[in-house]
Amino acid sequence: MSKYLIAAMTLLPEQFPTDSAHSFQPSQIVCLEHGASRLYAEVVQVAKPRQICWVRPLALIVGNPAIALEAQFPELHDLRQGSDLLLPIALFRLAIDTEVMPVLTHLYSDNSAAMSKTGQTNHQHLSQFVRQVCLAHRSLFSAPSS
Repeated sequence: MSKYLIAAMTLLPEQFPTDSAHSFQPSQIVCLEHGASRLYAEVVQVAKPRQICWVRPLALIVGNPAIALEAQFPELHDLRQGSDLLLPIALFRLAIDTEVMPVLTHLYSDNSAAMSKTGQTNHQHLSQFVRQVCLAHRSLFSAPSS
C-alpha cells in the first residue's frame, strides 16, 4: 500500500498542471470524474505521442463527493481485481492525497466487502462508467482525420 501513498500529491484542483500528459508518472494515483462518479486508478504507463494513459483501476465511487471526503462512501466498488484501461490522458487529473487516502484505507481494511445496492458486479459498474465517459467525450475517442 505504501507505493500508493507516496504517489499521491497534495495539490488543490486549481493547481493541477494544464498539460496533464507531462505530469503523470507510473504508480501515481489519478482520478477520472464523470457526473457523481469518480474512478481512482494507478498509472501504469503514459503513451505521450498517442495521448493515452494505461491505468489499473482501484476503486469506483458513486455518489456525493462531499460525503466521500468524510470517509463514508455512498457506494464504493473495489476494482483491484479488474481489467486495466487505456483511456485518453485528457480525462484524468492527479488525485489529491486527502481524497484518495480514505479510499485506499477502506479498500485495504478488513471490512472492505463493498456491496452494490443495485445488484450489479463491480465489473458491470466499471463497464457502465466507461461507456458513459466514452459517450460524453466522443471527440477524445474519434480517430484523427488524415
